[in-house]
Amino acid sequence: MNAESIIFDLDGTLWDSSENVALSWDETVRGLNDPLLRNVRITGEDIRGVMGMTMDEIAKKLFPMLSATRQFEILDMCAENENNFLAAKGGRLYEGTEKTLSKLSENHRLFIVSNCQCGYIEAFFEYCGLERLFTDYLCWGETGKPKDETIRLLMARNNVTSAAYVGDTAGDCESAYKAEIPFVHAAYGFGKDIPGDKTAARAESIGELTEIFG
Repeated sequence: MNAESIIFDLDGTLWDSSENVALSWDETVRGLNDPLLRNVRITGEDIRGVMGMTMDEIAKKLFPMLSATRQFEILDMCAENENNFLAAKGGRLYEGTEKTLSKLSENHRLFIVSNCQCGYIEAFFEYCGLERLFTDYLCWGETGKPKDETIRLLMARNNVTSAAYVGDTAGDCESAYKAEIPFVHAAYGFGKDIPGDKTAARAESIGELTEIFG
């Protein structure tokens, strides 16, 4: 695939942090002693089920029993604890991630666009030490906009005219389509039901990206 720049999703594409995210969120929720949350337990499966959603969508999904205001209060607390937790304990990098990114960075500029909160991508970098391989990154926490608009903003500020987006979910695919750039499906991640007519390529492992991008 002929693309000067490669923009990556994070969760389900570069690593799987779901188990440690769940641990940090559950720790936060239990520490609140809120009667409305006494039966709420956050699991890795819960987190994997909301990966790719924006943070406000996640709040509605996981805490439907709370008012919108309280949802955001809880979410902010969860996010802050999560960033600190992941910076120390991290997530599971997909096998070959560092090697693949190092190879791709030789001939491409690499970026990250994620629907995460501020500080999450920085926690990823702090844990895995891969920031040196990326030119820039942008997240929902900074823009408050849908992922396709965040992609466009990142491309504009870095003068990117030729790019592809690598992600694992149907939402990632739709975002790339709306941003008018090719989508490469990270089929080893969380999302499985991806429209084939909107997918430029499919990677069964992260290492296959070196073949896709040449």
